[in-house]
Amino acid sequence: MNRYVGVLAPASAAPLDLAMFEDVVDLVADMTQVRACLVVPEGSAVAADEVAWPGMPVVAVPDRTVGSAVAALAAIGADEAGVVAPDAPDLPALLLGKLHSALTTAEVAVCPAEDGRLVALAARLPLATWVPPVTLDDPLDALRRAAPRRGLHVGAGWHRVRDEADARRLDPGLEGWDNTRALLGR
Repeated sequence: MNRYVGVLAPASAAPLDLAMFEDVVDLVADMTQVRACLVVPEGSAVAADEVAWPGMPVVAVPDRTVGSAVAALAAIGADEAGVVAPDAPDLPALLLGKLHSALTTAEVAVCPAEDGRLVALAARLPLATWVPPVTLDDPLDALRRAAPRRGLHVGAGWHRVRDEADARRLDPGLEGWDNTRALLGR
C-alpha cells in the first residue's frame, strides 16, 4: 500500500505561517508507513523547496481543494492519500495514523477542527465521486451532507492556529512544533 500524506502549503509566507508549516512537515516526515509530500497551490507565496526534506516530493496543484491535492498524490503513486492543514503544528501523529486505519471501512476519513473546519483528510484512491470540491477551510458539514452511509469516518478532533488566542492553546507538553515554539518564545 502506497500511503502519501501531503502537507498543504499555507497561503501566506508570514513568519508564523511558515514556522507552523515546517513543524507540520516535520511531523509527517517522521511518520512511518507514509510518504510525506508537500502540496503547493498555484500562486502560493511559499518556497516549498526550502521546507522539503531531501527526496520529498513537491506537487503543484491548481487550487486548494482536497480533490486537487489527492489527485496530485495519486499521480505520483499513492493508493491512499492524506492532506494536512499547515496550521496544526502540535498535531499528534497518532490522529493522522488513525485516519488511514479508518479507510479499511470508510472511503474518506477526517480529523475535524474544533471550529468545524478540517485539520486533515485521508482517502482511498481513486477519490470517491461523492466528495464535493471542498478545502480544509470548508465546514465538515459539507462532507457529511454528501457522504453516503459509512462513506465518511469522522475521527477525533484537534485545533488549528489562526490567531493569537489559538496560539495560546498550543500544548507545551507535546513534543515537536519546535519552529513555532521558537518563534513564539515558549
